[in-house]
Amino acid sequence: MRGHGLAQGEGSGVRADARDNRLRILTAADEVFGQSPQASTDAVAKLAGVGIATVFRHFPTKTELLEAVLTQRLERLRDQALTLASSDNAGRAFYMFFSRVVSESAVKLAIGEALIAAGGAAGEDARKAAAGLREAFGSLLAEAQRVGAVRRDAGLPEVYALLIGASRGATARHLEPEVRDRMLTLVYDGLRPAS
Repeated sequence: MRGHGLAQGEGSGVRADARDNRLRILTAADEVFGQSPQASTDAVAKLAGVGIATVFRHFPTKTELLEAVLTQRLERLRDQALTLASSDNAGRAFYMFFSRVVSESAVKLAIGEALIAAGGAAGEDARKAAAGLREAFGSLLAEAQRVGAVRRDAGLPEVYALLIGASRGATARHLEPEVRDRMLTLVYDGLRPAS
């Protein structure tokens, strides 16, 4: 039988369960909405293994859920870029990150479309995460330029525009991986210093 002495521990357990549920919901929502912007929160609850009431307890509206998913995805990319900026091979890290962003762009854009379809727009958290990603990408670019892997006259505004353009182009054209990789080779040829 549980006594009052366990109340504090139980509270911690409840908070841990709530954190776990929130993470499962966000992970499921990323997958569900990344595959279909028209998906329902019921599908998210089912994949997360929680009831729909649990989803709405954490995210009272579909818009709030989608914004949280988008924010989490942007923050994850930001953190990856920051980690890669301090790697031993900054040039390889830069091109690897660029390729990763382009290859994952369909999911991110689908989540953005779902957010718009739900009547929302990127809120303050998502905007901060996007700004953080751009800044982290700038650090990664600077390191790649420092080691001579990217031409020095390529500024962040144009290189970031290339990243966004390649991402949107690959998604809009539903490029096969081989075609996408050939497109990226052409982009990278333009970014590398002339021999």
